[in-house]
Amino acid sequence: METRAITAEIPMVPRMTEDPAELVPELAAVSGALFKLTGNGSVPRSTISLVQLRAGQIVGSTYLTVLHTGFLRKAGESEERITSVASWQDSPYFTGAERAALALVEAALQPSAHGERVSDELYAQAAEHYEAKALATLMFAIGQVNFFIAVAVIAKPVPGRSFTDPWN
Repeated sequence: METRAITAEIPMVPRMTEDPAELVPELAAVSGALFKLTGNGSVPRSTISLVQLRAGQIVGSTYLTVLHTGFLRKAGESEERITSVASWQDSPYFTGAERAALALVEAALQPSAHGERVSDELYAQAAEHYEAKALATLMFAIGQVNFFIAVAVIAKPVPGRSFTDPWN
């Protein structure tokens, strides 16, 4: 496996030259359904975007990090909240519910050295902040970003381009 020098410039072209959505047009229906599902109003859209930004950071995807940072800016989130997502545990900018959501995405996406990724204790803490429908929605929002993580890390769409236009 070839290793790139730390100082090497990263090309601004996708790794996969063809748009996966054009290759597999059924993706539009799946993507639309997931967006509708997570937008059911039981969890604030800002919380979902914070969680999805954290997921992009965890997996090291510049595309997802830039995408969800942009969504949060457009929604009027403060720079302090956006930039402190990476260090949310020490940040004063998040509510208890947002902290529970961020803890869930971290647990779901990172291996655990101590058994289950999502412990009963973490689940109970999240359930203190979210009713059943909201907790299910949050779970699906984490699944939604996880679905697109594969696209982001394998196909490497160009960061900063529109979600619907990363291959142009």
